[in-house]
Amino acid sequence: MPVGLKQASSVVSIGFSVPESAANTFSQGSVDLNLSPLDREVFVVLAVNLDPESPDLTDGANSATNCSLTTTSQTAVQSLANSNCLSVANERIRADVGVAVAFQTASLETPPATLEYIGIIATNDFFVQVQGANNNLLKGVSGKMYGYRAIASADIYAALVQSEVLSA
Repeated sequence: MPVGLKQASSVVSIGFSVPESAANTFSQGSVDLNLSPLDREVFVVLAVNLDPESPDLTDGANSATNCSLTTTSQTAVQSLANSNCLSVANERIRADVGVAVAFQTASLETPPATLEYIGIIATNDFFVQVQGANNNLLKGVSGKMYGYRAIASADIYAALVQSEVLSA
């Protein structure tokens, strides 16, 4: 358990699903964690599983479904280089006329046993982004985030909230 935090719940899983608003269009959904700021409640993230829908096979054109999960609102699908990004997943089809190969990349769905947690969310929401490329149909992402609620000391809580808000 992180120093300055006291676990306040057992491990919970939070399911979510975000569809594109139109084919090949960036879309974002927010998921409310119902944290209590008066109690300095935070959410300690243990693991994330993102499951993007498969891209369409379009003869002679590359296609993709890309998604990410972040602690702050974004204007595009993110990479792990963003400090607020906890997980990414991409499914791609590389195609030429008559030939196609599929690729899948994803963040670690379950962290190594030596890692206590992968992130701490101090504000009330987390955000899920999705965007397809060269698809004929709408794409989306579904997934689960695993973690627990914790109570932070006043100084730790203030630092976590400020860090999250300022890095948005």
